[in-house]
Amino acid sequence: MKAAVLEALETMAVKEVPEVDPGPGEVKLRVRVCAVCGSDVRIFHYGNPRVRPPTVIGHEVAGDVVAVGSGVDKFKVGDRVALGADVPCGKCYWCQNGLCNNCVENYAIGYQFPGGFAEYMVLDPMVVNWGPVTHIPDDVSYEQAALAEPLACAINGLEMCRLNVGDSLCIIGAGPLGCMMIQLGRHMGASEILVVQRSKRRLELARAFGADHYTSSEETDALETVQDITHGRGPDVVVTTCGSVEAHEQAIEMVANRGRVNLFGGLGKGARNLSVPSNTIHYKECCVLGSHGSVPRQHRIAMKLIEKGVVDVARCITHRFSLDDIHAAFDAAEKHEGLKVVVTPSP
Repeated sequence: MKAAVLEALETMAVKEVPEVDPGPGEVKLRVRVCAVCGSDVRIFHYGNPRVRPPTVIGHEVAGDVVAVGSGVDKFKVGDRVALGADVPCGKCYWCQNGLCNNCVENYAIGYQFPGGFAEYMVLDPMVVNWGPVTHIPDDVSYEQAALAEPLACAINGLEMCRLNVGDSLCIIGAGPLGCMMIQLGRHMGASEILVVQRSKRRLELARAFGADHYTSSEETDALETVQDITHGRGPDVVVTTCGSVEAHEQAIEMVANRGRVNLFGGLGKGARNLSVPSNTIHYKECCVLGSHGSVPRQHRIAMKLIEKGVVDVARCITHRFSLDDIHAAFDAAEKHEGLKVVVTPSP
């Protein structure tokens, strides 16, 4: 089979590798779509302790079950399924309490387990038994289903923020997740949604998703503009859906008293530490938290929201590439040329 093999830092080769049949408890997928995540780009450049080359990365996956090993009864040949990233070990305190994204081992597709930038992939029994493997409804496409993974992360982020009906929500970063958050925030009851974005192109793309206010941080003082819009109070919830330490700091300065800040976007290697006066948090009595990944429950919810049309993830897709063009796909994702980039290993 053909696979994009990460051989070393900044070295990924599309090549023929042996095709593997599933063993006991395993499931083999034909990968139809694997979308590119910002974490895939970071792994490509900087590596990750859980990723050991040579291997295949990619965790936003949708495909078909083409073979099952002995003892598998949850899935059958012909099933259309999508994968989340975080896989419960099923044994530790966190996994047994439904918090597998905080698992001590922190297993994930495209990390310890081979990922989806390949024509086929075999799911480990741990993934089959405990992982976020969700059946795709008949009227949901493979592309839509692959984006249930990032949408599940957005669900986790807003759940942790305790977004309430009537809250104001500010999203800093109008990339794919920011655009999903606009729709999800509206569904969860946000009464006013503000978007702050540096790139003018992405800001224009995000206008189609229906926020109430859009601000270019290149053209205006975003903090001042958001304060004006909220009549000096600040938003109830601020989420940073970008990898900028300055945005993280600005979010804390921006949020309302008793508000919640989610430092959602991961920072690249070498980013400086956060620099915010602790008295800002102290006197605002605001809550500053982070979130990452999701749990299988949230992946199932994401698929249902996609099926019902609550979140139109298809509108987030702006670039499509074949597996042979994996380097162009990563380049487009890294340069933020559009929104979501998808790769089709098996059209």
